[in-house]
Amino acid sequence: MLMPSRRDRATAPTTTAPDDTAALEVRSLTVSYRAAPVLWEVDARFPTGALSAIVGPNGAGKSTLLKAALGLVPADAGRVLVAGDDGASARDRVAYVPQRESVDWDFPITVREVVEMGRYRSVGWFRRVGRHDRRIAGECLDRVGMAAFGRRQIGQLSGGQRQRVFLARALAQQAPVLLMDEPFAGIDARTQADLLGLLGELRDAGGSVIVVHHDIAQVRAAFDWTLLLNVRALGCGPTAEVLTGDAVRAAYGAGAEPADEVVAWTG
Repeated sequence: MLMPSRRDRATAPTTTAPDDTAALEVRSLTVSYRAAPVLWEVDARFPTGALSAIVGPNGAGKSTLLKAALGLVPADAGRVLVAGDDGASARDRVAYVPQRESVDWDFPITVREVVEMGRYRSVGWFRRVGRHDRRIAGECLDRVGMAAFGRRQIGQLSGGQRQRVFLARALAQQAPVLLMDEPFAGIDARTQADLLGLLGELRDAGGSVIVVHHDIAQVRAAFDWTLLLNVRALGCGPTAEVLTGDAVRAAYGAGAEPADEVVAWTG
């Protein structure tokens, strides 16, 4: 019997049920911009130890859901729980990788310094990063294959390399829940596969990864759990049960086919 490769093991959906405790849960979450609802009474839970995706058309509120969960945009109503906790310290257990477009790539900072920023929550914003934290940052850079680029200015990297660096920064936080906003956008297929393998390894080690994604075919192939979103939650559960042909067409419009890579609809 042929054993799956390391990459195949990392990216294939898990065959065992994830932990019953939700890594992240939103209840009746409502967010509006200029009085227009972007999210409307969204109920969704993302299990611990799973690779989860958030998919939906442009304007569905995918990025807004992550930002509201992190407190980066205000919610009109609803609750956000991390591992069942909605206290002030709950968000300390979440690491976040934003969209690349939201980053100032001309800022004069090195790759290593970017990753060391992931340790600020532990050491404090006004204290120097010590030897222990520099070691953690170095290990995270090595894990994503970017150890040789530590002294490079962040803006000198390719899109895929930048994404690896920001993943390393998130890993340096050592948070049990990782949120990523469109991490696969604008990177080549090889880098996508490598990144997906890293996320699968995090999942297999017990971490909880939640990704805003636009490629339905890849979500079907590699993600355990999916929220299908279009302002409201249209389905949330095991990927095969949520991303049915009828559900995808209802979310994206009658012309969308179940196996489409819905590249045009992002946001």
